[in-house]
Amino acid sequence: MGDSVDLITAVIAGESMADESAEDRQDCVDRNVAHLEIMVAKDDWGSESMTATNAAIAAGKGYTAS
Repeated sequence: MGDSVDLITAVIAGESMADESAEDRQDCVDRNVAHLEIMVAKDDWGSESMTATNAAIAAGKGYTAS
């Protein structure tokens, strides 16, 4: 999940995929948000902190590539 968190953060910050189309950046963020949502929904995480993951999901859902 860490890779998806990092990628969402980097795309939103303009540090990754800057040369890609807005459509490709949006698709990347959307796919990774969907992946994180599936993973967070699993109930076998124990005491694993989901703070960074939930923050990336929220940021990704608020992202609109332009």
